[in-house]
Amino acid sequence: MTDLLDHDALGQAALVASGQASPAELLEAAIARAEATNPRLNFMAQPLYERARSAAKTTFTGPFAGVPFLVKDLHMAIPGERMGEGSRLWNDARADYTSTLFQRYTAAGLNTFGKTTTPEFGLTVTTESAATGLTRNPWNLAHSAGGSSGGAACAVAAGVVPIAHASDGGGSIRCPAAACGVFGLKPSRGRVPMGPKGTEGWLGLGVVHAVSRTVRDSAALLDASHGAESGSRYTAPAPEHSYLSEVTREPGRLRIALMLNPITGVPVHPEVIAAVRDAARLLEGLGHHVSEAQPHLDGGALGEAMVATIASATAFEVGERLKALGRDSAGDDLETVTQMFVHIGKTTSGAQVLAANALFQQAAITVSDFMADYDIILSPVFAQPVIQLGKIDLSPTNMEEWTANILGYSPFTALANWTGQPAMSLPLGMDSKGLPIGVMAMGRYGAEGLLYRLAGQVERAAPWAGRRATI
Repeated sequence: MTDLLDHDALGQAALVASGQASPAELLEAAIARAEATNPRLNFMAQPLYERARSAAKTTFTGPFAGVPFLVKDLHMAIPGERMGEGSRLWNDARADYTSTLFQRYTAAGLNTFGKTTTPEFGLTVTTESAATGLTRNPWNLAHSAGGSSGGAACAVAAGVVPIAHASDGGGSIRCPAAACGVFGLKPSRGRVPMGPKGTEGWLGLGVVHAVSRTVRDSAALLDASHGAESGSRYTAPAPEHSYLSEVTREPGRLRIALMLNPITGVPVHPEVIAAVRDAARLLEGLGHHVSEAQPHLDGGALGEAMVATIASATAFEVGERLKALGRDSAGDDLETVTQMFVHIGKTTSGAQVLAANALFQQAAITVSDFMADYDIILSPVFAQPVIQLGKIDLSPTNMEEWTANILGYSPFTALANWTGQPAMSLPLGMDSKGLPIGVMAMGRYGAEGLLYRLAGQVERAAPWAGRRATI
């Protein structure tokens, strides 16, 4: 079992193609690993074992033919299966349609055997939920696995799967990747489909892709899943080359802006600063030019715009669910912070939402102008070492303390969501307690190819795939 699971996803697909392993053998190895680790880690929101076992008897095609896979339990529709959304209000909701992205994953040969945990509606950067419990960090069970794709990153870090679906509306791919010591790339706005019920989330703040152990798996999955879908308002620019080919292509000498201060002005832990400076020295050693610089933005105003946007979307989503249930109120089926978002959303005007969208557009212009002189912005993912469980869950007893904790923990990642640009977490650092520290690199809009070139170069220079948590 261990030998099979030690391969990345493309490596597992090669085993199937050469006859060294069957899809059923890979699946049973992954299920066995999940059953051995999930009781301690709690990354599985919903097992789909029998569905996957039936699929394993069929013929797979595509770059990931026969590879076991997990999808996040948030806005991912598989016909007949539960859509939990991390919420008790959605406990009995079942999909009567198929997500466009799930269709593309299936066409790529992936065999989905479960859904991973998420906080309610993906509203925080830890994966702790009244509906599914606490998802624990494989490196230290008292700490968060990050969020909102914490179940996905936890499963990858635990060696259950080499790659898993994830989504990101404010850092939810990069944050759990950083917390769990794996690779995570947030694509450009409009790169990956989110339909068919809707083609954008949170006014375009939200995007979808994956977390993985290796860069090449992430690139190959983006090759298989990107592109326009029916009814899209916009589509990211077509790539010049396949993303997989970019991983082994040299990036050239890049101009890198080292951003060590979040635009909100909160302090950054010395160990985080040290890890990012170490990454900057690594990049300089690879021939890149690194200098301290960053765009100037009003972090407070952008944060308020983000709250107005997410709150309005949450109020709408909850309202639609209550209509479907024939209920007037969610009662105790929503967590404390979610209830706050619903209240804010109901009292936010259309003019305020349009003002928020205008602010995001201005931020995109400001950052684009700044990056005329830089290819990459290098920064931390988190401002602090990986937080302990219970600090920023969605049912706090002290809302002021919760707000201070979350603002002080994750002030860097939302910038890429406001602007729509691609960004990735590189698992390069470790803190003094043995927990991972992620380093973020953000590229220009549509420049995933350059990010994969840089990630491939860094992965060759400072390999991380062999660094595993002991569970």
